Amino acid sequence: MPESFPLPTEPEGVVPSLIERFKSGRVSEVMALFEAKATFVQNDGDAITGHAQIGAKLERDIMLGLPVKTTVRHVFVADDIAQLVLDWTIDGTGPDGKEVHLKGTACDVVRRGSDGFWRFIIDNNQGTAVRKRA
Repeated sequence: MPESFPLPTEPEGVVPSLIERFKSGRVSEVMALFEAKATFVQNDGDAITGHAQIGAKLERDIMLGLPVKTTVRHVFVADDIAQLVLDWTIDGTGPDGKEVHLKGTACDVVRRGSDGFWRFIIDNNQGTAVRKRA
């Protein structure tokens, strides 16, 4: 029987849901947490939009087969929009035998949809990093 990953009904549930979905190894499960026109800010500051592009990027991280660890700093809510600020790490030995050490402090924006579930509209996994100008 396949695992069931309910969508979060509170903004505080987005990160735990993301972690569980990430562990599944299935990009489709992770992408269910993103609105269709969501934006993902890459490490270099360039933004990509939409499920196809974001899914391709996240698949590379998921294929590492390593757990994501997070510490949520803040959740700020204004009606149907919330900002999540969290520290994250991916550490371990990748499938190629090389050590992997990824980390950041994300500044993400989620929105409650008309169905009552919260999804990413902006995933900025390096939200506090100094990058090139927009």
